[in-house]
Amino acid sequence: MSCKIKEYAEELQATAKALASEGKGILAVDESTPTCGKRLADIGVENTEENRQAYRGMLFTTPGLGSFISGAILFEETLYQKHADGESMVEKLNKQGIIPGIKVDKGLKPLIGALHHETYCSGLDGLTDRAKEYYAAGARFAKWRAVLQISSDGGPSNLAIKENAWGLARYARAVQEAGLVPIVEPEILMDGDHPIGKTAAIQEMVIKEVYYACIENGVYLEGTLLKPSMTVPGADCPDQSNPKEVAEYTIRTLERTVPSAVAGITFLSGGLSEEAASVYLNEMNNIERKAKWNVSFSYGRALQHSCLRAWGGSDIDAGQKALIARAQANSEAAKGQYVPGSQPSSDEQLFVAGYTY
Repeated sequence: MSCKIKEYAEELQATAKALASEGKGILAVDESTPTCGKRLADIGVENTEENRQAYRGMLFTTPGLGSFISGAILFEETLYQKHADGESMVEKLNKQGIIPGIKVDKGLKPLIGALHHETYCSGLDGLTDRAKEYYAAGARFAKWRAVLQISSDGGPSNLAIKENAWGLARYARAVQEAGLVPIVEPEILMDGDHPIGKTAAIQEMVIKEVYYACIENGVYLEGTLLKPSMTVPGADCPDQSNPKEVAEYTIRTLERTVPSAVAGITFLSGGLSEEAASVYLNEMNNIERKAKWNVSFSYGRALQHSCLRAWGGSDIDAGQKALIARAQANSEAAKGQYVPGSQPSSDEQLFVAGYTY
């Protein structure tokens, strides 16, 4: 372990454990300004800083949210933003016992030499210095999203797998040197018509490569979290899997690839409906596992979809009620105690083919 990481090792491990607390998960509110604009446009609200502030302020002041949510991933604007009452958004989260985090990548870029649709994630230049500034502003963890796609032309290519794994590892090492816990996110897109077995095989390759790169780069695994996709068939596959099959494939994939030293696993929802994201997670937490990591959630759309519509630009009470219902549902799912349909939710599929963030 490097001297710089050793300085923060105890804090990194404590933060990672807190984020992976039993029955709690992470609220992903790190949408970029253009992506947030798409969400607001869906409810007829203009994409202004004032409206983004109002929406996120509504989320962070939801009574009791800290009972179900351990951390919130923020976009840079939000980290430095104040609530309408003048108090910082960071302080609103701290008062709920919710740990603020920050999206640190700078978005996807075309990967030269790879397949035409393949990308790498940018933002490594100056990352440790930026991470120090985010730490000073109150952030205690970070997120970096790499994207891979299973395609009929042989994707993901070996080049894309290795490049994105290396980028995740370099990011993780860089932010740990500034005291931030890295969430490592190798997303396998749902686009395609491949069966679940194909997803599992590719996901095993990807996650193994990620941890090989992390070890090579001296990442302190006890101070990290993994944010993977669930192991599901392609969205256009005619043979869609039931929740039990998804859970079994997903847990098997993780047990074959994720070191036991990793503090916790917090799934992305990746276009699943609100209800499916809860049901799949619940099934996973009813399977006996060899490893002891906490298996929970780090959802964006699967926590916010109904909430955003209920809020509609002005109805704070309705928005907060919808958010707390989904937060409680996923908290129960993280303990294997969710009863499908017991909380208000949407069955609307949130997957969009070719969607860019």
